[in-house]
Amino acid sequence: MRITERALPSDPPTAAEVAAAREFASERLAPAFAAVPLERTRTWVGVAGTMTTIAAVAKNLSRYDPDEVDRSRVSLARLREVCEELIAMPRAERAKLGPMHPGRVDVIGGGALVTLVLADELERRAGIDELVVSEHDILDGIALSVHAH
Repeated sequence: MRITERALPSDPPTAAEVAAAREFASERLAPAFAAVPLERTRTWVGVAGTMTTIAAVAKNLSRYDPDEVDRSRVSLARLREVCEELIAMPRAERAKLGPMHPGRVDVIGGGALVTLVLADELERRAGIDELVVSEHDILDGIALSVHAH
């Protein structure tokens, strides 16, 4: 939401807004990129709403289907295509996408932009060429850990 509010106010955003938002995202992610040894990354696993929505759109689903999304793989080429489309798309068009959750319509552009920055860095530093999407996230891991103890 932060990037959408700060840097993508127009509907659809202008090229200048997208460039500024990308710079903002890159600046905010730079400390993490510096701290994490991305070169050792072998698999990029994306979780939560932005990643699952991007995967559903990439798979051309007519409605959101968690079974179709979970463990799906999206090539970086397809990921970039979908992210760029979502960023450039007017709100009304995004709202019509079958797998788009109503609460994500206003923020998916910013999320897609951050996803592009992540994809570029992972490809450059680790040679990652696809995103693996999971319906399960850190809360599932915490629950399993608590249950095991």
